[in-house]
Amino acid sequence: MRTEKVKVGKLDISYLTGGEGEPVIILHGGGDGARAWLRSAAELSKYHRVYVPDLPGYGNSQSMGDNFDLPELVSFVEDFAGSLGLEQFHLVGHSIGGSIALEYALNYPHRLERLVLVSSFGLGNRVALWIRILSASSFIRSLGRAAQAVFRAVRRVGGQLYRPAAFINPLPPIKMDMGRYIHSLKGQEGTLSSRLTRLEVPTLLVWGARDSIVSVHNAYAAARLIPDCQLRVFEQCGHSVYKQNIAGFSEVLVRFLNQERPVPAQPSRLPFLVKLWLGQYATPLPGLPAVVLLVVLLELLRDA
Repeated sequence: MRTEKVKVGKLDISYLTGGEGEPVIILHGGGDGARAWLRSAAELSKYHRVYVPDLPGYGNSQSMGDNFDLPELVSFVEDFAGSLGLEQFHLVGHSIGGSIALEYALNYPHRLERLVLVSSFGLGNRVALWIRILSASSFIRSLGRAAQAVFRAVRRVGGQLYRPAAFINPLPPIKMDMGRYIHSLKGQEGTLSSRLTRLEVPTLLVWGARDSIVSVHNAYAAARLIPDCQLRVFEQCGHSVYKQNIAGFSEVLVRFLNQERPVPAQPSRLPFLVKLWLGQYATPLPGLPAVVLLVVLLELLRDA
């Protein structure tokens, strides 16, 4: 895997990439950047061309603003794919990245081959209470001011001792504002679950049974709603299956991405032929003898 840069609109975006084959875009969670996926992405790159962007405001990517805006991030995914020249691709999203991936799939189904959601927000109403408490706006504001003050002090002192020094803010404003987005869900009452039945893309849900952030019950409920859905639960894992069981996760992911879509069954001609024999359809030759019509029907049945 190597790091590259691409211009997405007016933004300078950093991303990891490697491998050959059908393209896969991976969207990291709200607490991490692209490098959190380095080992899993390296495994996947043995079979696919993988792209893992630092979302705007994360890692080495330029920010689009201080606010977490889901529609803007969905548009970013579309623009990022366009900047890479990708017409169709697989999409993987973890945690908050899963919310972005899901919304993208609902808006751009023609662009996706398959969708993978890993411990994703936006599928149900069971989110850890401590997450909702820590995401409260008053807590976020206080923590944000304190964290930014500490970061400015470290950068100022570090810049004097280790010139030239470059520091990446571990708590960028967009990450702090993401807490406001999560808290606004109030147990995810603003969930996308009411739209899951309209999801047109083959979907895989991957969860850890011990996920203490987004309950695995959300996955079971969503799997019953999504028309073409598979569910894989890792019993010994938590919120980050892709890091906690790299080999098992990679195996499940590769198997799913490489599945062929079933060929739609051709409608049988038999009902039409039966109705024709019974006289429910007008024949082009009303005076055709019954014996000749029977021969024609038998020939058609043999080819049906």
